[in-house]
Amino acid sequence: MKGSDVIIEGVSKLFGDFKALKNVSLVIKKGEFFSLLGPSGCGKTTLLRIIAGFESPNSGAVTFDGTDILPLPPNRRPANTVFQNYALFPHLSVFENVAFPLRLQKKPKGAVNSQVRDYLHLVQLEAHAHKKPNQLSGGQKQRVAIARALINEPGVLLLDEPLSALDAKLRQHMLIELDQIHDKIGITFIYVTHDQQEALSVSDHIAVMDQGDVLQVGTPHDIYESPATDFVARFIGETNLYSAQVLTAEKLPREETEYMTELDIPELGRVKVTTVDTVHPGQKVSFTVRPEKVVISKEKPVTKREDINLFQGMVEEPIYSGFQTKFYVRVNDSAMIRVIKQHARYSDEGPDILWKDLVYLSWSANDGYIVGVQDR
Repeated sequence: MKGSDVIIEGVSKLFGDFKALKNVSLVIKKGEFFSLLGPSGCGKTTLLRIIAGFESPNSGAVTFDGTDILPLPPNRRPANTVFQNYALFPHLSVFENVAFPLRLQKKPKGAVNSQVRDYLHLVQLEAHAHKKPNQLSGGQKQRVAIARALINEPGVLLLDEPLSALDAKLRQHMLIELDQIHDKIGITFIYVTHDQQEALSVSDHIAVMDQGDVLQVGTPHDIYESPATDFVARFIGETNLYSAQVLTAEKLPREETEYMTELDIPELGRVKVTTVDTVHPGQKVSFTVRPEKVVISKEKPVTKREDINLFQGMVEEPIYSGFQTKFYVRVNDSAMIRVIKQHARYSDEGPDILWKDLVYLSWSANDGYIVGVQDR
């Protein structure tokens, strides 16, 4: 496996009285595509700049393959950075921009030419080798920046919101290309983004950050399906999130660590949810269920299953998007539940559920999730 193991231990950073990072610790494995995800001002770029050597922490350690890199200047660290503004030399051709790091190392001309051709092929820019940056599209400029950052074969590639200047369609296309480049090169990528879909799409692991803290580290599946906090649940995709109190918690038959829990949600009523966390009657918790897990129908579902949650409500707002419709459904005059219904089949009669329709909403206890346990 190429790349470097990156270990961040107890890193804190102050800007005056402002705590940009608060005792952050992460383990990033060799060859991973690892994303730092969070809103603006959460500390993700500050952490990336500390890894790159552009900032120094007030405390903590950063090691690559067990070696402390904090004493090293940026140009001596086995890491390169791709910035969101490309940082290309406008007076140099694409070829010379990519060749620049090798020229600094005074590599032989033949070796430089060979390596540059290889990396231009990697980013599919061979035909543009003699163009200047101002003759390129935004996506092409970003590919030049990536090729230049990779050509001296760093152990770690740091990417600071590299796609944020691109339009939505080009951003999605470049994201796929970036993932393919990672698969071919195989080194460690550390990717900073505020875009949840970007992080979910390409990451092996994600660290969700807010206000200088790391709230959760996990696979995209873990982060989406099992959020650790209210913030993570709200920030990653859409969700229905409610404060609740535990009424009962009974261990499921034939399950060693799973409980069937009944919650009281003031604006909604009683909800059943399975959980592996030990909870007790009277505890305050948060409950979430993703909109796509909720089934919406005009007819009352016929089921004998005891783990199904069933509510009736009125459609206050249907939002049709072609491939799906999002419904805002008012339940019990106080609770609003968001539902996403995918359109997998052709319909020549239009949507079957409309504004002001009375509908039934249902979901399994296994599809909800207890997000956080508060003090009793």
